[in-house]
Amino acid sequence: MDRPATAEDVLDAQLEGDRSLKPGSARAALSYPMFRRVYFGSLGSNVGTWMQNVVLTAYAWVLTGDPAFVALMGFVQLGPLALSPIGGTIADRYDRRRLLMGISVFQAFAAMALALVTLAADPNRLALLGTVFVISLGQAVNGPTFSATLPTLVRAEDLSGAVSLTSANMNVSRVLGSMIGPAIYAGFGVSWVFALNGLTYFFIVVALWTVRVPSPTVRDDGLSAIGRVLEGFRIAKRDRIVVRILTTVAVFSFCSLIFITQMPTLAEEHLGVDPESGTYGLLFASFGLGAVVGALSVGSVFVGRRFEPLVRINLVLFALLLAVWTLNTSLAAAFPIGFALGIVYFIVITVLSTALQSRIANATRGRIMALWIMCYGGTVPIGNLVAGPIINATSLTAVLVFGAAVAVALSFYARGLDEPAPAEVAAELNPAPAPPAGTR
Repeated sequence: MDRPATAEDVLDAQLEGDRSLKPGSARAALSYPMFRRVYFGSLGSNVGTWMQNVVLTAYAWVLTGDPAFVALMGFVQLGPLALSPIGGTIADRYDRRRLLMGISVFQAFAAMALALVTLAADPNRLALLGTVFVISLGQAVNGPTFSATLPTLVRAEDLSGAVSLTSANMNVSRVLGSMIGPAIYAGFGVSWVFALNGLTYFFIVVALWTVRVPSPTVRDDGLSAIGRVLEGFRIAKRDRIVVRILTTVAVFSFCSLIFITQMPTLAEEHLGVDPESGTYGLLFASFGLGAVVGALSVGSVFVGRRFEPLVRINLVLFALLLAVWTLNTSLAAAFPIGFALGIVYFIVITVLSTALQSRIANATRGRIMALWIMCYGGTVPIGNLVAGPIINATSLTAVLVFGAAVAVALSFYARGLDEPAPAEVAAELNPAPAPPAGTR
């Protein structure tokens, strides 16, 4: 028997949008207005970040012609991610919305300062590296805080769609930034790239200004600042599946993702492609587009699928494709292989991230996601530093094939990802049917 619509029905309809949307899908996540605003605001900001990231290494090479300086520039860009546990501790103790806005404004002014530094024909090297390092320090706080904010903008059942969209966001912005940044650099000069990046931070600031984000409940735990940072590790150790996820992504990033940094070397030595050519740009873009497809597939094609088989199967596929891509010498074949490699690579990353997000409580989310960022992003530059001398002593092919073998080994290790979350986390993520505060 039909009944009149109540105020609660109207509110639920506004929150959920189309009730026919499949729970956990990317479309379901985008039906939340506040998530949508923050998502597109972060996309605009991330395009600017990737414009700067891509141009910085090229600028370091043009400025010095010194591979050691280029490597140093890469380190100051990524090295501060090792400090993410400190950023995660901050994210769990302060208003995350205000924190994100404040850090974004700080990074915007730092990017403007970088534009001023590079106005000189021969800028001070220490000022250049120092300014980039300061921007990256901001990311050590911004990254875990944003990752902790994401789940509060959708219902628990739509978390996988939100995570897949966020993963796709990173890769779409990488592709767009890689195209736009070099074009501005060539046409107007390097300072314009950094200045425009500074302006793009305000996309996310404006988006956050219009939403309300639940902040964690802060209790006086009697711990020192260092104790709170270390508490993140202790919290992670309580759940063996969280430990397994973090270990998997850390080993995968350290051993199996060397190929991303070494892609210019692979292109030149195996395919005869000049890394400064448009052909190389298209080759890198094919991999990036594959990563976009892989991330979105988790929120569409694979919605509702179990985490464990998705990760294990795609780790094996990743290993096979990486080995084939490494041994391939045909330029024509490199494009579809790279595209497929990007797909399975980011299916693995997105599913692992979703599995982790589904097992952590809001009060500790910042600290645990900081460990994720450290394990995923922070191990890549260390892995490349270790791999460099080994490549010189053996060969790039040997190192990349070893990375493929490690991925196969990880497919046996990545078990139990679908085990139920701890009772206290499950109660928080699946409460009685009231909408989360961040969606009102």
